[in-house]
Amino acid sequence: MDKKKVIDYIAQKSDVFCDLSDKIWESAETAFEEFESAKVLCEALEESGFKVEKGIAGIETAFSGTFGSGKPVIGILGEFDALSGLNQRAGICEQEAIVAGANGHGCGHNMLGAGSLAAAVGIKKYLEESGKSGTVIYFGAPGEEGGSGKAFMAREGVFDILDAAICWHPDSMNWVWAGSSLANYQVKYKFKGLSAHAAANPHHGRSALDAVELMNIGVQFLREHIIQEARIHYAIINSGGFSPNVVQANAEVLYLIRSPKTPQVEEIYKRVNKIAAGAAQMTETEVEIDFIKACSNLVPNTVLERVLYDNFKDMDLPKYTDDEMVFIKDMAKTMNPDAVALKKKLSHGTEEEKANFTSKLEDDILDFVMPYFPNDDAIPGSTDVGDVSWICPTAQIGTATWTNGTPGHSWQIVSQGKSAQAHKGTILAGQVMACAAIDLYENPEIIEKAKAELNERLEGGKYICPIPKGLKPRKMT
Repeated sequence: MDKKKVIDYIAQKSDVFCDLSDKIWESAETAFEEFESAKVLCEALEESGFKVEKGIAGIETAFSGTFGSGKPVIGILGEFDALSGLNQRAGICEQEAIVAGANGHGCGHNMLGAGSLAAAVGIKKYLEESGKSGTVIYFGAPGEEGGSGKAFMAREGVFDILDAAICWHPDSMNWVWAGSSLANYQVKYKFKGLSAHAAANPHHGRSALDAVELMNIGVQFLREHIIQEARIHYAIINSGGFSPNVVQANAEVLYLIRSPKTPQVEEIYKRVNKIAAGAAQMTETEVEIDFIKACSNLVPNTVLERVLYDNFKDMDLPKYTDDEMVFIKDMAKTMNPDAVALKKKLSHGTEEEKANFTSKLEDDILDFVMPYFPNDDAIPGSTDVGDVSWICPTAQIGTATWTNGTPGHSWQIVSQGKSAQAHKGTILAGQVMACAAIDLYENPEIIEKAKAELNERLEGGKYICPIPKGLKPRKMT
C-alpha cells in the first residue's frame, strides 16, 4: 500500500476525526479529569479495530490503543486536556464566554488527540494491507497542561516498548519542530502561622502571608543570579482569606521553575527551597514543600525530523474558500502578529531561504511549509514529550490550525478550535505523521540511525524520571 492511498484514506475519514476533535472541544476537561474526552477517543480506537487498554500507569484517563505485531513499534502521542478559565464561543472574533470562568481548549489539544488518532488509523490501514511486520500504539496522554502526564507514564515504563515516537501540535504554521524545550518542576509552598486580631494583639500572630511575600521577594533577588535561559514563575493560590484585620494563619504559593536541563532546574529548586525556609524563619512560621510534578527537556532527533520534513514537503497543503478567508482575516484583526520568533527560526537558514520566506511571515495565514533548520535551541516553553524523547527517538510537527499571530493559551485559539482551518490542519497532521511512520516500517535502518543519534546525545546516559517514585498525578481542582 503506497502513501497516496493512506493519505486518501485519512481524507475520506476526515469527518470522523473532525467530529471527534469538536466533541473534545465541547468537553474541555482539565488535567487528569478528561473522562469524557478519554471515553470518546477510546471508543473511536475500539471502533477502528485497536486493542484498547485503559487506566495505564495507574492514571484513570491514560490509555493506549494497539494494532499489529512485531518490530518496529512506533508510538503516536495524543493529548486532549484543556485549560481552566479559557471558555469561549467558537467561530466568533470577539471574546465571549459560553460559561464565564469555565474551561476551554486554549492550546488546541482537542485537535491534537484527533489528529494523532488519524495518523494511527492510517498506519493501521498500511500495516493491514502491506502485511509488514510492525506495531503502532496510540497513547492517550492526559494532563500535559500543568500535569506532565507523559512523565508519570514514562516513570512507570509505559514507553519502554517503543522504537520511535511521533507527535504533533496545533500551531500557526506548518513546520517540523527543531530544537529542545525547557525542563521544569512545579512545587507548592504551604506556610502555616498563627491567626490573631491584627489590631488588638498582632504580636500573638505569625503571618503566613508575610512569609509568602518574603519568599517571593527573595526569589525576585535570586533571578539575577541564575542562568538567563531559566524562568521562575509563581502564583499566590491562597492569600489567607479576605479579612485584613486577621493575621493570616495559612498561605500558599505555587512555583514553576524552568531551565534548559533538568539538573539546572534541580539546582534552582534547592535554592528556592532555602529562600522558603528563610522566609519561614523570618516570620516564625512553618513551611511545607509540596512537589507536584516535573518534566524533562526535549532531546532533538534530526534523523526522525528529516523524515517528517521530507514527507511534509510532498503534501498538498490545504486550500481555503473565500468565506474561510474572511474569518481568518477578521480573526487576524484581533491581534498584533509578531514575526520576531518566526524570523529567529529563519536565522538558521541560507540567504536564499531568508529572502524567499521572510516576506510571508506577516501573512494572515502561513500556508507553506517552513524550511527545516536542525538546531538545539530551547523553545521558551515546556512539554512532557521531553520525557518520551529520553526513552526513544522522538520527533514532532506543527500544522497551521489557526491564524498567524494567534497568542498561545488565548481565547482566539478556543474560538478557532472548530474552524475549517483547525479541521484541515488536523487532517494534514495525521497524514504527515502516518507517511513518516510508513518510511520507518519500510526502512528500519532509519530507526537504528535515530537510536544511534539519541545515544550520542545522551552520552551514554539513561532516562531518570524527575518525578519522585510514589508521587501521584494531581488534578488542577
